[in-house]
Amino acid sequence: MPPRRENRRAVAPQPMLLIISQVFPPDPAAVGQHFGDVAAAMSRRGWRVRVFTSARGYDDPAACYPARETREGIEIRRLPLSSFGKGSIAVRLLAQGLFILQAVFHALCGPRPTMTLVSTSPPFAGLAGCVLRWLRGVPFAWWVMDLNPDQMIMLGRITPRSLPARVFDWINRRTLLAARDVIVLDRFIGDRILRKADVAGKLRVIPPWAPDEVADPIPHEANPFRRRHGLEGRFVVMYSGNHALTSPLDTLVDAARRLGAEDRFRFVFIGGGQRKAAIDAWIAREAPANALSLPYQPFATIRESLSAADVHVVSLADEAVGIVHPCKIYGALALSRPVIVLSPPESYAADILRDRSVGWLVRHGDVDALVDLLRRLVDDPPDLAAMGRSARALAEGPYARPRFVNAVCDVVEGAVPDTGGGGG
Repeated sequence: MPPRRENRRAVAPQPMLLIISQVFPPDPAAVGQHFGDVAAAMSRRGWRVRVFTSARGYDDPAACYPARETREGIEIRRLPLSSFGKGSIAVRLLAQGLFILQAVFHALCGPRPTMTLVSTSPPFAGLAGCVLRWLRGVPFAWWVMDLNPDQMIMLGRITPRSLPARVFDWINRRTLLAARDVIVLDRFIGDRILRKADVAGKLRVIPPWAPDEVADPIPHEANPFRRRHGLEGRFVVMYSGNHALTSPLDTLVDAARRLGAEDRFRFVFIGGGQRKAAIDAWIAREAPANALSLPYQPFATIRESLSAADVHVVSLADEAVGIVHPCKIYGALALSRPVIVLSPPESYAADILRDRSVGWLVRHGDVDALVDLLRRLVDDPPDLAAMGRSARALAEGPYARPRFVNAVCDVVEGAVPDTGGGGG
């Protein structure tokens, strides 16, 4: 009599996503927060998720995180010697290079992932995806948060024909051609990408989103942040986030100077970045009574600080269109706050304002227009509450967080998301 064979159904192995990003929660950098949201969503979809990230803070290398950690089912490996601050380009490149080398080594020695997701943090992280594809046959998606060498050229740090620029662009083309999917944040970045390589068939436009911590606004009268910083009874104009070189604030500072004698205004600058030192130096030097500078606020209380504003300011340099994306606008919309956008008329932030009553566009350098607008908002105010409701409707509709998180997850799983580019 032949032996009985058990009728066992084959169980498909659990797919694994490997994320390589220099920043990841609890680091406050926006890139890390977006990767954290996608990692958690992929874990809920049944994927095993592993992350290689830095053991120290991106903006503040004094911040130290656990070398190994599991959060929301995500296996996090934080690598040493991956962040030395932003003291110089050489220091940043050294840290970024060491991070990529470590991430590639661990990825080659560890279990083979089903899919890899890499960002532009560091700018040439796409190389890690290329190496894993070439040596282990692992497909990858390149999530382009900002674009180099374009950004360095815009800032005057290198020239278009310099050796670093040519090397960067060579890396970009190799990454674009090797990637299974390329995710960009807006149509302007997409156009610039297509000028580097013809990847139209795999280009996905998926805008970012507001962090979940800013889901519900806090009324001014109940906001401890306003009480703590003496903002009660004042019209608060807030810039919160990374004070990047691609986000000029001269027009806003000049407007604050012009309105210095009017005690009804308060200009609040929150966050870090390379332009923050100039803001702090201005406040230390001139001691303006209507200006306040604060560091990044804890995520546990970020809703308080962002809700304290009457209007939020979003800034994008004219030359930065198509290179970086104005992510700050989404938090303001989610918190039912109108926005003042400092940018050229042809930009993604301007697209959001067009035909929608959620804010105003002011050109860089037009201090008169900004001062007139702020005085009008206090002297003859529009219905700011109605504008806030329109902003919230955008955040919960065309720019809803679950929509775009799921769109990125669909790309990882090999589907083509239908986002319509986020409107605009």
